Amino acid sequence: MLAPNLTIYEKLIEDFGNPAYHKYVFNGISEFVHNRPVIITGDNYNQQGALFAATEIRINIFNVAKFNSDNKGTKKGGISLAPRIKRLSEYLGQSYWDYLSNLDDLVILMDEAHRYHADASKNAINELRPILGLELTATPFDEKGNQFKNVVYEYSLAQALSDGKYVKNPAIATRKNFKKGSLTDSEVEIIKLEDAISVHEDTKTELAVYAKNNQVKLVKPFILVVCKDISHATEVAEKINSDDFYDGKYNGKVLQIDSSTRREEDIEKQFLSLESPDNEIEIVVHVNMLKEGWDVTNLYTIVPLRAAKASTLIEQTIGRGLRLPYEGKRTGDDKIDKLTVIAHENFEAVIAEAQKPDSILNKMSFVEISEETLTEKTVAVSSKSVLEHKIETEQKNIEQIQAPEQKQKAQNSLDAKRAIIQTFNNLNMMPEVRKVDDLNKEEVKRKVLKQVEKNLSQNLFKAEIIKEVETVYKTLVTEFKKNIIEIPRMDLVQGEVTAIFHSFDLDTAEFTYQALDQEIIRLELTGEYKVETLKAAPSGYYANPINLIIATLIDYPEIDYDDNADLLRKLATQAYETIKKNLNDASKIKEVIFQFKQAIAEKIYNQMKEHFELSRPDYVKPDVLPFVKIEEHNFSALINSGYRDYREIIQPAGLIPKYVFRGFEKACHFEYKFDSKTEQDLAFVLENDKSVQKWLRPASNQFRIYWNNNSKKYEPDFIVETENVVYMIETKAANEIQNADVQDKKAAAEKYCKYATEYTSANGSKPWKYLLIPHNEVTRTVGLDYLISLG
Repeated sequence: MLAPNLTIYEKLIEDFGNPAYHKYVFNGISEFVHNRPVIITGDNYNQQGALFAATEIRINIFNVAKFNSDNKGTKKGGISLAPRIKRLSEYLGQSYWDYLSNLDDLVILMDEAHRYHADASKNAINELRPILGLELTATPFDEKGNQFKNVVYEYSLAQALSDGKYVKNPAIATRKNFKKGSLTDSEVEIIKLEDAISVHEDTKTELAVYAKNNQVKLVKPFILVVCKDISHATEVAEKINSDDFYDGKYNGKVLQIDSSTRREEDIEKQFLSLESPDNEIEIVVHVNMLKEGWDVTNLYTIVPLRAAKASTLIEQTIGRGLRLPYEGKRTGDDKIDKLTVIAHENFEAVIAEAQKPDSILNKMSFVEISEETLTEKTVAVSSKSVLEHKIETEQKNIEQIQAPEQKQKAQNSLDAKRAIIQTFNNLNMMPEVRKVDDLNKEEVKRKVLKQVEKNLSQNLFKAEIIKEVETVYKTLVTEFKKNIIEIPRMDLVQGEVTAIFHSFDLDTAEFTYQALDQEIIRLELTGEYKVETLKAAPSGYYANPINLIIATLIDYPEIDYDDNADLLRKLATQAYETIKKNLNDASKIKEVIFQFKQAIAEKIYNQMKEHFELSRPDYVKPDVLPFVKIEEHNFSALINSGYRDYREIIQPAGLIPKYVFRGFEKACHFEYKFDSKTEQDLAFVLENDKSVQKWLRPASNQFRIYWNNNSKKYEPDFIVETENVVYMIETKAANEIQNADVQDKKAAAEKYCKYATEYTSANGSKPWKYLLIPHNEVTRTVGLDYLISLG
């Protein structure tokens, strides 16, 4: 493998040679776990033993720039020395260069291949005499601007945007009602930077929420500011670093990259660490220094401050931020999958460019940022269960205690509660626990105490805490039961989709084939090119005609022989009998089938499609386990005035999703957000209805209910426990109740309730029921019994 410079050279060594690196190429390849590929580089090749041993994979990675510099040779004491790479190696017994160039099966992979088309690089590669060179580049043009003529496969930016799967969704944003007017360039820059910060902070919050909800790595986003020249970049970086810019919030969080600040070989090291959540850099200011090898996935906001044509701005800038952070795939979360380019003065020009049918910009979205959005700052919030919230509150109270002995005693008591709850939330090894009441059984208590003791093995106050565990155990079980709804654990997944061809009788009206004359046409190649026709005499050797029809039919990808053997033979036989009956000369039936097998199969196939059905897969009966812990909610909250009492009337109702609501007494969490007025009103009903014992809004990872062929996960709106029943409730706009998606989710939820009820009934707990409620039936004046009657 060849790299054009030190930056990419070091990157390739990490990609292919470091299993601990998060972009390691061979992750998941079991054959390489114990037989890891050996990386031979320009720095260690003379230390290697026999190359290309049969028992291991060896990958050679070299820097072409180093080839070129080494090939100049050196002088010592007036004597010319051969370049290092061509010197004899005591391990090889010949020069490494000669060894590689004499191989008869050498293949070279060239990363950033457009860099090798200069004469010096070409010569270095040609001297190795490879049998094949594979070039990879996003810029298939040589140093003269000529496009490569040897392209065998291309996946362009336009195609990637059109496919909408493997890159972020780019959006162009501007300040609402923005007019440059008399604003100076410097004033426009400040506005663009402010808007970029607003988008960045919102994205940062959403990424934090997404990571918590989905239990995946935290992605730290950053902003890329594109400047005109070095002096401009320096001015912008100093401005962002100053105390006047957001009160110095970004001081020390700016990285300026240009020829005046960094040597090129240092750039990749800076960028590799940019993806680490521990890296404090949030803004990168650059001037055309982001070259090959820059493949970070956490660039979410781009601010071009230099003048540029719309098309140039997109082509040269957006490509830097399109990589996706989660396994290279879109998540389905709009803000996680979006790249925003702030382009105020270019906004109209970009829109105009997007109207061109061949422009990649027609795949982009356009956003106007309102003044209100700019002033709203959010933060990621985790809403704990009521019991966990009480423990956090108790911990804060303990920290206020001044007397050391009293403080330690209180801490031991709290640690005992924590240890018990931790064990309650991990009951996989206790099959005797089928419901919460089972926690009061003596044998269960003994197992819990044993597990707690094991977990506290390194704690200095182990003895005191164990004593507290025995004291508070029964009380804590009661408290635990009071604040949990017993949600049975199960993975509800659908079986495989199957294709079915129903049996039918063939319509044979069009099966009226007659044998074709078989002739040979002979053309003389000289003189008058005379043509003559000879009659061909068939040998009479044809395959079984029915089998021939079937063999042609199973070439269609939808038709599986094993699943449809009886139907295929039936239809082929009907076609055969009809054609034979309609022949002028029945003895030619095999010949006719052979001549028209494709047409016959196509007619049969077209009729089979009319009797084709894709089965709706049923749900696989799951293994059902006891209750799960109440998972924490993660969402964004406004930093200023972002909290409301659930009883408040919010006007206009469209503002409800912005707020976090508190004040609940029956809920299993301390605080919630609502997507609509309907949901807030239903929470009001549940809090104030005497029949409701407790309720919750499930976190996104509370249930594992899948639908749409297991491609989507269903998340119920509410879980409500009454004296006799646990209800799973979904509210939906009245005009959407009959939508296919809504009904599919209903079917999934009802199936969950069925299996949950089978489990709870067998273990002395409450049955589950599903309710789908139209939004216009939910008001603060109705009771739960009325809503139940609608279901």
